[in-house]
Amino acid sequence: MELKVGCPVILLRNLNPPKLCNGTRLLVKSLKKFIIECTILTGCGTGEDVLIPRIPLIPSDLPFQFKRLQFPVKISFAMTINKSQGQTFNVAGLDLSVECFSHGQLYVALSRVTSKQNMFVLANDKKAVNVVYKDIL
Repeated sequence: MELKVGCPVILLRNLNPPKLCNGTRLLVKSLKKFIIECTILTGCGTGEDVLIPRIPLIPSDLPFQFKRLQFPVKISFAMTINKSQGQTFNVAGLDLSVECFSHGQLYVALSRVTSKQNMFVLANDKKAVNVVYKDIL
């Protein structure tokens, strides 16, 4: 991953709840060797400048364990419906060319913006299927 100043990132770990939680979006202001200076874009600390340190991470997908210092962020030009839950955006786009796969996801996705004029939806044939299995209900 190559970060640059001005790049939007998403936090992958809880560092200082409720301000710096998993899923918080940040904008990179400056890059240092052991710290990233960012501005919070979403959540209760919106507009506040914070420092993101390198933290020890242990990969779990390998047959052996090792620890390395790593920044707990990922570049975030887009996010899933699940990651957007609980957040509010000024403008959002929704890709419905692939069906929503669980009950309530369409509602969560459409309710993330402050007004319907700021939600842009891409759907095949101008219709979307919200998959609900009536047998379960």
